Amino acid sequence: MKQWTQAAIVGMGALGMMYGERIGKKLGAEAVCFVADEERTRRYQQMDFAVNGHSRDFTICSAKEMKPVDLVIVAVKGTGLSAALDMMAPCVGSETTIISVLNGISSEEIIGECFGREKVICCIAQGMDAVKFGAALSYSRFGELRIGILGGKEDGENNSEGEPGLKQSGENMALGQPEKKPGISQKKRLKALEDFLGRAGIPYVTEPDIRYRLWGKFMLNVGVNQTCMAYETNYGGALKAGNAYDTMTGAMREVISLANAEGVALTEKDMEEYIELLKTLSPEGMPSMRQDGLAHRLSEVEMFSGTVRKLAARHGLKVPVNDWLYERICGMEKEYASLGY
Repeated sequence: MKQWTQAAIVGMGALGMMYGERIGKKLGAEAVCFVADEERTRRYQQMDFAVNGHSRDFTICSAKEMKPVDLVIVAVKGTGLSAALDMMAPCVGSETTIISVLNGISSEEIIGECFGREKVICCIAQGMDAVKFGAALSYSRFGELRIGILGGKEDGENNSEGEPGLKQSGENMALGQPEKKPGISQKKRLKALEDFLGRAGIPYVTEPDIRYRLWGKFMLNVGVNQTCMAYETNYGGALKAGNAYDTMTGAMREVISLANAEGVALTEKDMEEYIELLKTLSPEGMPSMRQDGLAHRLSEVEMFSGTVRKLAARHGLKVPVNDWLYERICGMEKEYASLGY
């Protein structure tokens, strides 16, 4: 497979800007562009962007002007995924590979159903503390990507069978192995992705069991994202002993039980390790869901406690902490609407 030279990023939030700046800095401005609809393209082209206090210029392209690229990075919020699928369509050709840095456990399958599951490499973004307000991005920790293919590197040539993973289709939410199709194998796509990330200076780890890692990140997000929004706090507040911390860990424990029911061996040790990871972030930092709350935007609650509740019902499990978080956050969002936001 040829060496990749161009990436397109859909979504100009904190993660999109962070990766776009790094790729442009390491590989040149021509190596990356942001793709948007025509209205956003005009608006973005008039904005003055800044990263950690330094002015930055980005290439913004209308989706209608795009042609297939080597790599598409989907970096929208879960609430914007449907629109993103339409925008990225011109960027995707037979040799295009797609990664998603969305939260939750369903975006890979949704994207794969639209463009072909064989084009999607599973990916998790973790360890960063990026915060974006307006056109200004700030972060002290870049974090890393965790990437992999279901079944691992050695099974990348044939993904027609294997354990389930993250599919969301009605009441079904389990990620199935990509169907084996003619063309570029996932193993070759993974190697090309590793090469591109290495040249772009984006830290990554290739996971032998990406499904396990996806569920671990889901557990973390269900706990910290929702807790920070529900209690209107930051990482420091969520980690401080008290109600917020108890809610965060309670929600994570419910995901552990759910993951076990789905055949994923998450344990308390995994939860403890993710909490230690949170402690390395700036106490004043906040996850994306809290940023949505401050901006009075609809959040990804359906991707978190909404998904937990649906899967728990399938397995006959009780999830009272996630039930409370769901009701609390949905109530907050209804209040935003009543106030005209």
